[in-house]
Amino acid sequence: MKYSLLLFLVLFSRCLLAQNLKLNNAVIIAQFEKEEDRYAMQAMLSELFKANQVKVLPVMNVLKQGEDIQHLLNDSIQALVRQKGFDTYLVVNVRGYDRKFKVSEDTQTLAEMLETTSIYHIYRDEATSVTFEFSFYKDGKLAERQVLRCGNVSDRDSVLKRLRKRLPKKLLPSWVAA
Repeated sequence: MKYSLLLFLVLFSRCLLAQNLKLNNAVIIAQFEKEEDRYAMQAMLSELFKANQVKVLPVMNVLKQGEDIQHLLNDSIQALVRQKGFDTYLVVNVRGYDRKFKVSEDTQTLAEMLETTSIYHIYRDEATSVTFEFSFYKDGKLAERQVLRCGNVSDRDSVLKRLRKRLPKKLLPSWVAA
């Protein structure tokens, strides 16, 4: 009985945490193999967040082109980002190309997440579905993680189009401050 109550409280607190994210600002980091995929995702997310009055800073505006993403963890760059008023990092990556993927239970820190490299593209030939994972970090610790599936895709542009259509309906309302 005690264990089931404890499990319920843990799951309920995760649910409350998901509903209390309420973003005011975010540094957007897209982890994809191709530079053009990273750019497209950061630009699209920036546009969506700005439309919802969330101050955004794509990582492409912080680091030089081709610079290692690990440099984002340098104290000088962290201080610059904090000085601009940003305390939340959004890391976006592809979880997989089918409908079976769930939210990861791993609670990686921001440093651990940036150490991992992504070998995925926004779209892969013969894939009909793409699952994206959105991880939010505050103070270097995981604050929230959610997945979004985009089905019936046929190319890179259709994936971005589906994501642009689904994100504001499915996830964005639970992320932004009311």
